[in-house]
Amino acid sequence: MADHSHSPMSKKVLVAVGGQGIDPETVRLACRMTDPQGGRLYGVHIIEVNRSLPLGAVLDEVVERGEKILEEVEQLAAETLLPVETELVQARDTGPALVDEAVEWGADLIVMGLPYKRRFGEFNLGKTVPYVLKNATCRVMLFREHREHGV
Repeated sequence: MADHSHSPMSKKVLVAVGGQGIDPETVRLACRMTDPQGGRLYGVHIIEVNRSLPLGAVLDEVVERGEKILEEVEQLAAETLLPVETELVQARDTGPALVDEAVEWGADLIVMGLPYKRRFGEFNLGKTVPYVLKNATCRVMLFREHREHGV
């Protein structure tokens, strides 16, 4: 009989980081979800390139900021002694780029942080999270930051 139980641990965890305050907690969660016996962490930061520009046309300061965000992922993963790879990806849209990266790398799990955002007075998921939830071929874990009281 096949074992259909899912271990809470994953061998290959992709963590999406966008430079928000929620990133360090999201990376720590991804580290906890990565199997310490042979698991790997893959930190990805997507730079969205406006459709009016060539895909390679990204300002140096945007790339530098992305590299700093990924350095933080590497430092946090180093604290847990997990092997980590990071990738700065330039794409038109974040959602499809994350799904593609997860497939290409063979991720078992995508971990994403979700800042608590409001739009027109309502809580808003944006467009990336619904896209990844709908299209990812692996498990997806969302980590929403806490909501301030009175918000």
